Amino acid sequence: MNKNIYLLFLILSISITAQQVPAKKQSKSILILHGMAHLGNGQVINNSAIGFKDGKITLVADATLIRLAKDAYDLTIDATGKQVYPGFIAPNSTLGLVEIDAVKSSDDESEIGNINPNVRSLIAYNAESKVIETVRPNGILIAQITPRGGRFSGTSSIVQLDAWNWQDAVIKENDGIHLNFPSSFKQTGWWAEPGGTTLNKDYSKQVIEISDFLSNSKAYLADTSKEKNLVFESVKGLFDGNQTLFIHADKELQIIDAIKLAKENGVKKIVIVGGFEAYKAADFLKENNIGVLLRRVHDMPEYDDQDVNLPYKMAKILTDKGILVGLENSGDMERMNTRNLPFLAGTCAAYGLDKEQALQLITSNTAKLLGIDTFCGTLEEGKDATLFISEGDALDMRTNQLTEAYIQGRIISLETHQSQLNKIYKEKYNQK
Repeated sequence: MNKNIYLLFLILSISITAQQVPAKKQSKSILILHGMAHLGNGQVINNSAIGFKDGKITLVADATLIRLAKDAYDLTIDATGKQVYPGFIAPNSTLGLVEIDAVKSSDDESEIGNINPNVRSLIAYNAESKVIETVRPNGILIAQITPRGGRFSGTSSIVQLDAWNWQDAVIKENDGIHLNFPSSFKQTGWWAEPGGTTLNKDYSKQVIEISDFLSNSKAYLADTSKEKNLVFESVKGLFDGNQTLFIHADKELQIIDAIKLAKENGVKKIVIVGGFEAYKAADFLKENNIGVLLRRVHDMPEYDDQDVNLPYKMAKILTDKGILVGLENSGDMERMNTRNLPFLAGTCAAYGLDKEQALQLITSNTAKLLGIDTFCGTLEEGKDATLFISEGDALDMRTNQLTEAYIQGRIISLETHQSQLNKIYKEKYNQK
């Protein structure tokens, strides 16, 4: 049997035998009492009452200041000594787009070609990916599914992480288009053997090509008598404000040039993704009211003369400048490492931010940058009941121990293939 076919068969076999069944719609109202509630907006209620019904939060209050009838909720959970959080959000993620990198037929993260804004990552999203079930036990309950490759990678969508298929999973369809902006310099080598830095002689040409595409798209959309062009049609939301242009750029010049170009071409909403040198352009970002989804902070500085702790301090530097900051986790083994997103925020807390500010990096701030803050990102009445209970501090890998998690009020499974194997072999060897 062909090796790739065998591996794919193995994936499907595991999925069939150990697949977690998505939770059913919430039927009974739930009240979580006496937990320390971190609302995701900087506020904390030490002795909280969090109630939700029909998938929506109906009560967020201090339990010592209210009186509740015994029959106000169908189920009551005593969270004394525990902590309650809004579900964490993973932006710029390829969860569900690749299962095993070595198996080509399980890899749907990129398309052939350079200009692909019409490519919709959502329809390639595999809600049954075994990787997804490994991130939920750490509190990651929402993700922005984002394509890779090319100059315009395609269109992302936002999903909740407990569903049968992409149709059930989607909570915001086609939220943004992703642009990989060229750099004026090219670096050679790799992390173990870094090479030199050379000038990108094609930089001006590449920037002009992006500008031409955007201006041609505007001209096409303004013309009422035309043949259909799916590529130009797909960027309409950038000009009417229904979609965000997510610009993937790290260098200062990249960031400034990209923002100027986008604004000159009438793009309404812009977010920088990566932004390693965003601190150098902080005043420009603040002036233009543009936020940053900061690249993985568990990283090294790029240059010998930079502070070795600069990646850890970046969120603090930008926050102090008044810039809206979220965290993203793209890079090596990014799907598997999505589970470490809370601990990236924890590192930011260790290097300058207070814990509630750090929490906002993966809850309310990210929700605002993705345009979903009207229904998630914080524990507030009227928002989706997407939240979890942890034994301790969810930003600390030692105490991030979830006991219950809910997506839109549905209590979801925190079981994984690994935890199932753990139970099986503990039983086999009669371990407690």
